[in-house]
Amino acid sequence: MTIETSAETAEGAESAESAVSAELLAPLDLAFWHLESAEHPMHLGALALFGGDEDSPDGEDLLDLLAARAAAIPRLRLSVRNTWLPLGGSAWVAAQDFDVRRHVRRILLPAEGFAAEAALLAGELMERPLARGLPPWEMYVLTADRGGECAVLVKLHHALADGMRAVAIGAGIFDQIAGAKARPVRARTTRPQVPPARFPGPGRAVGLARDRLGEVGQVLGIGASVVRAGRLHTLLPLPGGGPDALAARSSGTRRLTTAALDLDDVHRVRRACGGTANDVLLAVVAGALRRWMGERGEPAGGDPRALVPVSRRRPGGGSAASGNLLSAYLLSLPVTEPDPLVRLAVVRDGMARNKAAGPSRGAGAVALLADQLPAFASKLGAPLAGSAARALFDVLVTSVPLPRTELSLGGRPLRAVYPMAPLARGQSLAVALSTYGGQVQVGVVADGKAVPDGDRLAGCVGEELAVLVRAVGAEVRTGPQPRPFT
Repeated sequence: MTIETSAETAEGAESAESAVSAELLAPLDLAFWHLESAEHPMHLGALALFGGDEDSPDGEDLLDLLAARAAAIPRLRLSVRNTWLPLGGSAWVAAQDFDVRRHVRRILLPAEGFAAEAALLAGELMERPLARGLPPWEMYVLTADRGGECAVLVKLHHALADGMRAVAIGAGIFDQIAGAKARPVRARTTRPQVPPARFPGPGRAVGLARDRLGEVGQVLGIGASVVRAGRLHTLLPLPGGGPDALAARSSGTRRLTTAALDLDDVHRVRRACGGTANDVLLAVVAGALRRWMGERGEPAGGDPRALVPVSRRRPGGGSAASGNLLSAYLLSLPVTEPDPLVRLAVVRDGMARNKAAGPSRGAGAVALLADQLPAFASKLGAPLAGSAARALFDVLVTSVPLPRTELSLGGRPLRAVYPMAPLARGQSLAVALSTYGGQVQVGVVADGKAVPDGDRLAGCVGEELAVLVRAVGAEVRTGPQPRPFT
């Protein structure tokens, strides 16, 4: 494997005084920024696979095209700087001497087994923290050493955007959105225009600091609510505390394995059983975990708890928020239930109760609470919250919406997009799903040491959808059967 890059080692972050024109990080963005550690980088990612032929752009042309289009996205030219006020805050500022070639690289892979090699490399690249003195993103062009296959890995810090916003940012590289042909890449680009932040005046500094000190009690109150909603036994090294893989100590390694589901099959089950397509996918994940843990010889134990992120953006609502705008639901995945249709009914009922309560209720709304914290409280509380994530949930399951139109890069058609979610401290598994081209593409991100058999879990996802489809077919032929009350 060879790497071609003109990236330079970033200098340390500049002082707060250099942040003249700035946009303050929203509290939730700031929490994600401070939640990160060297072993647990908070990256969102996606591995996009493209088709092509002999006439398609080669690796160097694709690298130039990707660099030009990434440089044209204003948000990708912003970096994070600390601020004096508000106390403990940070701001997005235009990166001085921005050079897109520090962020876009090309990697050559063997043609044999290209997709599997690309997924393996994507996991390894997601392990690496982003340099904090630069705009927090990277993109990689992965090309085969022969033949026409290629892929692009997009890696964005969670502070930069939530899932929906990340899709909007990443879409700028595609032909249909960029609306521009490949052009030479300038080594330096002009600084983007950034709305000025409203910093408090010097006369308010003392009073502001006094007010912020009084909000320590608010941080403690939120911590208490998390403890009440959490499961303290999961933080203790006691036997029987949950599935071995989900309770294993995290190592910071990352492995990506993938699966693809037929979207028509998902909708076939949805039409027969009610609920939403997302309910069906959550039930499929629950069944896959049950099958996978059974093959591992793990005891049934209790049902693991899933964190299901919920966007607070309205489609077409024109929200001006540039960073994270989300909450989450908590859902017990019925892995101990042997009947696939009952599993789906349990998931459907659980999600219906979540929606009835709304995204601002329950422990899943921790993100919403974090969005109300003052800057210094986010800096203090985020590391503590990250360490306690294991008490709130066992596995992250998220759906990432993609454009429904056909997309391409340099004329190469997009074949699949496998999303990747971050792993917080104490978490060893995250499942992300996206819909494109008549398929649901599944990205299973696992801690490489805690879950070395993540590829088998990805395989179980497809098998469990087939089980549900067969169960629905049998139900249609024989009529509904008596089932336990849910």
